[in-house]
Amino acid sequence: MATDTLPAAPDTTALAPAPAPAPTPRLSRRDKLVLFVLCAAQFMVALDFSILNVALPALGPDLGMSQSALQWAVTAFALPSGGFLLLFGRVGDLYGRRRLFLAGLTVFGAASLLTTFAWDPTSFLAGRALQGLGAAAIVPTGMSLLTTTFPEGPQREKALGISGTVLSLGFTVGMVAGGTLTDTLGWRSTMGLLAVFTALVLPLAPGLLPESRTPDRPRLDIPGAITVTGGLLALIYALSTAAERGFGGADVIAGLIAGIALLALFGYVESRTAQPLVSLPMLRRRSVAFGNLGGLITFSMMSTIVFVLTLYLQETLKLSAFATGLIFGLQGAMAVVSGMIAPRVIGRFGAPRTLVGSLVAQGLITASLLGIGTDAGSVWLATAAAALACVGHLGAIVAYNVTATSGVRDEEQGLATGLVTSTQQVGITIGIPLLGVLATTSTDLLTGVHTVIALDAAIVLLTAGVVALGLRTKKTQAEAQAVKA
Repeated sequence: MATDTLPAAPDTTALAPAPAPAPTPRLSRRDKLVLFVLCAAQFMVALDFSILNVALPALGPDLGMSQSALQWAVTAFALPSGGFLLLFGRVGDLYGRRRLFLAGLTVFGAASLLTTFAWDPTSFLAGRALQGLGAAAIVPTGMSLLTTTFPEGPQREKALGISGTVLSLGFTVGMVAGGTLTDTLGWRSTMGLLAVFTALVLPLAPGLLPESRTPDRPRLDIPGAITVTGGLLALIYALSTAAERGFGGADVIAGLIAGIALLALFGYVESRTAQPLVSLPMLRRRSVAFGNLGGLITFSMMSTIVFVLTLYLQETLKLSAFATGLIFGLQGAMAVVSGMIAPRVIGRFGAPRTLVGSLVAQGLITASLLGIGTDAGSVWLATAAAALACVGHLGAIVAYNVTATSGVRDEEQGLATGLVTSTQQVGITIGIPLLGVLATTSTDLLTGVHTVIALDAAIVLLTAGVVALGLRTKKTQAEAQAVKA
């Protein structure tokens, strides 16, 4: 049995107002450069998630890929990028986070060149899979390097705020840049841009980033690694495929069953392993469990809203792809503003309160989209609501990162950030197939969009209530202090 247990926590309240925050210590020049490198890598990965979407109709005929095969351009990246996050987060803990981060950058850059110059579907999809593998190494190790470089408190909150802003901005910029580059330079330029980003970041990283790993170098939990990676791969495949073909396919059903079974087996393995890949006592901590729940919902529900609004703006209101991109570009601007404000709000009210409040804001503003229709004025409502909902969304991203990683020992930061980034990846993956399909299969698109909006808002608001109760009933601040003791 795993022997790690948590000391008893004193009776305090996680959601009690925090005292007035002390002035945030200024970042040194080196700290700023470290943050730039880590955020640039996160931006590059976020860009990759969205930049190719609008290029799919152009690359299909060029590479000889059928319409049904185009989903693999996305799925080939999503499978390894989501499936290997927990494993690579732990490998970085054990064998060196900087080492694995640099390896991930190298693989990502080489794979981006391969996709840029792909000559057939096989070479293109191989490049996409390698991009996903590189991203799976970059994301958790980059987040671990950030949380171990910047001490817990105002500095880390500020760094996480900037990182969350850059992450959200990357998705938005990808949507705008993808259409612009495809129309002007061709679809290959979207992948070439990622190679250029890598070439700029990689030379800076070795001399700036500190190496860090656990001091005792325990053995890697191989059975746990196999079961959790297999389970995540199966679930991501099933959900990604369901987004295109629905849940009725035999491969989708088999993937869901296999994924659930492997993850259940993973839980059993971890409960009987002396040095587990995932510490079950950590998962039982309310800050980790409810923090990641909030992150899962904010990512999945916002990705769904972006998806259905894209359909609505182009299919119902007949806007061009460029105009649609500009509307979502405003989201990116609001993400920058929100990312600057979120750390200050967290410093004033605490991360749990900020997480709950941000989810409430996201849910209520999303509900306002029920007012969209076929009239020309609806574009202004859609624009304003999408931008303002992003403020709540960004606040939730920063707050759940802080909540789920606070109080975790440095040697377990790879595990904690692996959970955080896995939540992010799974959230982005599940939202569209679970809810977005209601819009695409509806006989009337506007009716389907309204149904999705109503369910989306209800889920976010319900989750806000659950997270508030969960963080109130179990002293998360005391848990964090107990773990650090």
